[in-house]
Amino acid sequence: MDERINKINTAAEFIESRLEGRKPVAAIILGSGLGQLAEIIEDRITIPYTEIPCFPISTVIGHKGNFICGFLGGKCVLAMQGRFHYYEGYDMTTLTLPVRVMSKLGVKFLLVSNAAGALNPEYKVGDTIIIRDHINFMPNPLIGANMDDFGPRFPDMTCAYDLELQAKAVEIAASLGFNLHKGIYFGGSGPTYETPAEVRFFRSAGADLVGMSTVPEVIVARHCGMRVFGMSVVTNVCNTENVERNFNDGEDVVQQANAATAKMIPLFTKLIESL
Repeated sequence: MDERINKINTAAEFIESRLEGRKPVAAIILGSGLGQLAEIIEDRITIPYTEIPCFPISTVIGHKGNFICGFLGGKCVLAMQGRFHYYEGYDMTTLTLPVRVMSKLGVKFLLVSNAAGALNPEYKVGDTIIIRDHINFMPNPLIGANMDDFGPRFPDMTCAYDLELQAKAVEIAASLGFNLHKGIYFGGSGPTYETPAEVRFFRSAGADLVGMSTVPEVIVARHCGMRVFGMSVVTNVCNTENVERNFNDGEDVVQQANAATAKMIPLFTKLIESL
């Protein structure tokens, strides 16, 4: 058997053995500083990544490294309290293994969140942005022999981010008293923050946000047939000029993401409730 499939099955079987018969219908991947959302999941079962066979380990600030299973919005959910990144040295197959595992466990909906830099000059720190599309500047995680059991060789990405879920999120935000922008996310490898020339280039390509995650997970989720909703929290405004000053700092990104969690929690809760 394909060694990739062996690892997916081994991890999925271990997690399933810890879920006490629960069948999650939705999963949430929580980005830098956004792990607090997992704390409101009710009747939680916590599984540290370090205990899961064949599973990578999160090494980044603001990523606790736990799988959480419990109930949110009346639905059984899985939450990744911390994700994996290409810049940590993981290959794309390893980086996206958790999404394959979620699919094996029966997850049909994936909600992804991240901390992102604002390319769009209309955005400010603390804004929450629906991801309506992305531009990928990382290796495609589907390169290599296709995993036919999960999806087709050439999956369509026309609506990578589910249009119905986006519309629901807009309605929910309005009911909660705030507006949501919709933007295009530019996924780069990192770990360096972008140069001003890169910022101008990404913006000219049509991107509103830039970050170092999310896109590989979304591609694999769509390959698995999951419906995806994505949201970015603006944690810094990108530099467009070369100025001798440090505008971007990892600790500050986490602090700003923490501050935005107050909007994310009720939005994600009500969106999952509506599934």
